[in-house]
Amino acid sequence: MNNLTRSTPDFWRHSGFHLLERNHIGRLAVGDDFLRAYFARPEVAPIAESCAAERALFAKLMAHPRLLVTPAELAALADADARDNYRVVLNFRDRLLEAGTVEGCYMALFRAPDGSAREFSASGLPPLFVDQMAQIIVRNILDGCEDALEARAGELLFREQRAHVDDGRILLADLETVDQQAARAQDGSQFGGIGRLIAEAQTALKAVELDVLGTDNAALYWSRDERHDTALQINFGREGLTALCRVLEKWIAHFFEIAVSIKPVRSIDNARLKWFCGLDRDATALLNDLYNGIELDYETSRRILALMELNFADRACVRNEAIDAPVYLALTMDQNNEVRMKPQNLLINLPLARST
Repeated sequence: MNNLTRSTPDFWRHSGFHLLERNHIGRLAVGDDFLRAYFARPEVAPIAESCAAERALFAKLMAHPRLLVTPAELAALADADARDNYRVVLNFRDRLLEAGTVEGCYMALFRAPDGSAREFSASGLPPLFVDQMAQIIVRNILDGCEDALEARAGELLFREQRAHVDDGRILLADLETVDQQAARAQDGSQFGGIGRLIAEAQTALKAVELDVLGTDNAALYWSRDERHDTALQINFGREGLTALCRVLEKWIAHFFEIAVSIKPVRSIDNARLKWFCGLDRDATALLNDLYNGIELDYETSRRILALMELNFADRACVRNEAIDAPVYLALTMDQNNEVRMKPQNLLINLPLARST
C-alpha cells in the first residue's frame, strides 16, 4: 500500500501515479509495481506467437522487475520487434532506477548536473514515455487540488492541443480527441456550442463536441478527466490562463524548491526584456526575435496565444544578468493551430544561479 495522500477528488487514475510513493521531499520514488506496469504494456507483454525465451524473460521481470538482463538474453528472443521493445523499456527502467525518482529521471533527460541543457534525442527514449512522466509529475503537484481548471490546464504539459481562435476567444482542445471526433463526424450540425462554431469556420477542428470549462461548470471535469473532451479558454483575463499560471508556478516550485509568481500580460515591455522562456519551440524562436529587435510579421503575431511574466520571490537564486527584470514566457500555436508545450524548457531556460 502506498503512502500517497488521496486527493479529493481523485483523477487521472490510469496515469501510474497511484503505483508510486512519495519520498521525504515529496518526489515520487520508483517501486516494483510501477516497473511491472511497463513490462505489462501491450508492446512488451507476450502474445500467442511469442517464443519460449520471450515468455521466460517476461516472467522473470514480472517477478523481479529490477533484474539485470544480459545482451545474450535479449538476443535469444526470436522476434526482432520484441527485442527492440525490451531494449527501449529496459533503457527507461534503468534510467528510472539510476535517478531513484520520476522527477529525477525526467530532469536528467534535459538538464545536466551543472544546469546546462542536454539533448533529449541522445536518450533513446520515445517521447511517449516523457509525456507519461510529465503527467505523473503534474498529478503529484496537483494532489489535493480541488480546482478543476488547474487540472485541465495541467493537461497542456503532457497532451498536445488544438487551438481555435475566433471572435476574440482562444480555445484549447485536446488534439487527439478533436482528431478522433472529426474523423467520426460528417459535419458539425449535430453538435452544439463549439462544435457548430468550429465547423462553420471550416478550421482544422471540423467537428467536435466539447464543453468549454469555466468557473460555472468546472466540476464536470472530475467525471470526465480521462476523456479529454473539455476545452479551456486562455484569453487574457480568463480563469483558464490563470489556472495555467498556477500550474507552472507549482511545476517550478516542485523541481527547484523556489517560489515564483506568474501572471498573464497583454504585451512584452521590450525595455525590460532581458530574459525569456518559450513554452514551446515556436515561442522560443518568437521571443528570440523580439529580443534581437526583429519586428514580428502578422502571421507570426497571430500565433501568440498567451504571454506571461514570471518573478522570483527570492532574487538570491537569480543570475545577475536577470536579477532586476521579469522572465517573459510565451505560448504559441504552430501553423496547423497545434500546441505542443515543452514544460522541460522551464527546467533549463530559467536564469537560475548555479547553486540552485
